[in-house]
Amino acid sequence: MRKLILGILGVLLIVGAIFLGNYIASSKKKTRPVPEKVVKTVFTDTIENKTVKIVIPANGNLVAKRRVELYAEVQGVFRSTGKLFRPGQEYSQGQTLISIDASEYYASVQSAKSNLYNTIAAIMPDLRLDFPEVFDKWQIYLNSFDMDKTTPKLPEMTSEKENYFITGRGIVSSYYNVKNLEQRLSKYRIRAPFSGILTEALVTEGSLVRNGQKLGEYIDNSVYEMEVSLGKSYATLLKVGESVELNNIENTMSYLGKVTRVNGSIDATTQTIKAFVEVKGKDLKEGMFLEAKLNAKEERNAIEVGRGLLLDNNQIYVVRDSLLDIIDVKPVHFSDTKAVIKGVPNGTIILAKPIPGAYAGMKVKAFQNKENSSKSTSSN
Repeated sequence: MRKLILGILGVLLIVGAIFLGNYIASSKKKTRPVPEKVVKTVFTDTIENKTVKIVIPANGNLVAKRRVELYAEVQGVFRSTGKLFRPGQEYSQGQTLISIDASEYYASVQSAKSNLYNTIAAIMPDLRLDFPEVFDKWQIYLNSFDMDKTTPKLPEMTSEKENYFITGRGIVSSYYNVKNLEQRLSKYRIRAPFSGILTEALVTEGSLVRNGQKLGEYIDNSVYEMEVSLGKSYATLLKVGESVELNNIENTMSYLGKVTRVNGSIDATTQTIKAFVEVKGKDLKEGMFLEAKLNAKEERNAIEVGRGLLLDNNQIYVVRDSLLDIIDVKPVHFSDTKAVIKGVPNGTIILAKPIPGAYAGMKVKAFQNKENSSKSTSSN
């Protein structure tokens, strides 16, 4: 009996161990959760076609519109004018830029003027006797003759006899000889042709200036020009007089210029056309680098989108019933960050920002701004 009881207990222990093992094994099994389908939230725009201004970006350096390179046409010692001949020195129109010592040459001019005066004075008695009708005008000419001023123009000769008489005495040739000397004497003093600033000085006071030597450069610092190169497709679109917005590199200062000239020929090497933009401003300096935005033309029934939204096959994503779809579009202009396209019907909802991994048929959810949830946005 005892053996029977022990056998039954052994069987029960074995069965219990089996059930306990199965229970422990079954408790370690975890059910794999069903992955939840993620719906991406996207930014969208509702399209409204309108007229888009095509703006062409360009850049260049400012150059003074009026510039004078100063050269010596005579020889002598550079004398002080009261202002230091140094870069950055400003002058008003008519002020002396450079004065070259002309004392020796001035003496020869005065000698020639004196000879002319004496020659005319010597014929006055003959004029009184032979040509009394012209005596008065020559007497008035002599009275107005000032050795310290420019030689006045000879009186007009009204008859052939007077002309032969005056010319025969060598007065006309002496007069033009004096005027030639006076003209050369004026080259010893160079005056500012306009108000501006000296940008280069190659001589200093006391230097010996030689004929043909470059002395410096002088510019008008109130008006500048910027040369820009544009694609030949815009040759017929740019017009003289159009306004141009200009900005510096830091985009902290903006200026308003205008197109003053457009080159009539296209560069055969680069296939570009050059345009010149005039701009004024107190803060402008020659050589300053500026970026220009030229209004080339206006494209009707078009929209402007980011270039990242345009697919390689000239297509864009649209949202239809919370699903992405693809439509064909017609690009008409590209800039660095934007693209002007046509062919998108009004009211079409497109992506406002590209999303990674997008594909046609992808389920999306449009982002709703609480403040503007009831407003549709334009692509522009």
